Amino acid sequence: MSPGMERVEAVRAAEAPGARRAEPRPSFAAAFTAMAWRQLLRFKTARSRVMNAIVFPLIWLVFFGLGWSAAFNLAGPMVSRLFGGLSYLEFLAPGIVVMSVFTGGFGSGLGIIWDREFGYFKEILVSPAPRPALLLGRLFGDSLTALIQGAIMAVLVSLVAGWPGAVPLLLGLAAAFVAAVASAAMGSFIALSMRSPEGFHMVVNLIMMPMLFISGAFYPIDPLPAWLKAFAYINPLYYAVDLARGLMYGVHSTPLLLDAVGLLAVTAVFTGAAVAKFSKTYIA
Repeated sequence: MSPGMERVEAVRAAEAPGARRAEPRPSFAAAFTAMAWRQLLRFKTARSRVMNAIVFPLIWLVFFGLGWSAAFNLAGPMVSRLFGGLSYLEFLAPGIVVMSVFTGGFGSGLGIIWDREFGYFKEILVSPAPRPALLLGRLFGDSLTALIQGAIMAVLVSLVAGWPGAVPLLLGLAAAFVAAVASAAMGSFIALSMRSPEGFHMVVNLIMMPMLFISGAFYPIDPLPAWLKAFAYINPLYYAVDLARGLMYGVHSTPLLLDAVGLLAVTAVFTGAAVAKFSKTYIA
């Protein structure tokens, strides 16, 4: 049979009744939207995750913030100069908001582990959808859920520390959202190398606690030793806290433009690393 006849027969076979046709490959936008929407739907049932992301920062606000605020009030106006003219509660409030969103974003990694446990992760890996779209959609959806938690926390904290205004509050939440993307990417990168939730929690706590304490959320980093400040400058949480504080209350240690560039750069690095690792993952 000639090559031309072979092509004709192939076309007839493909058009025959009952012939199986290849499913169309989902577009990047469709895969991204589907994964983001799935994560938002899961948020409705993840009550323990929501409570953890809200209760944990509230504990810091009540037992740490109110306690130290009362102690600093005894020290007089010198303390106000230490915090850039803010009260300690005003200084702490943006850090609490960013902390809430940042810890919520790490839940994206835990979701990957549970998806692997129940077999859904394997279905994602064998789907024809673009790998980057699947992970980026997941990160975006988880970051939005963390932002919802952060918005609730922002209102509660602002009522205690002092209302900064609607626009400054929204700008501070925008900075917190970028931090949520960074933490979701970090959590996903870690989870792709792990199998157990217990191991994931251990590694995340070892990473997250130092990040929180050198973020400038609880005290200014200016008096810290130079070697410790060097770690702060590669910490996305520092840029998010300083940017949120500057946008909400007008006090910041680093120029706001540098905060924004630093936060976006570190977030891009973590996101790129997570996407690259997910693209090379073949066995769930």
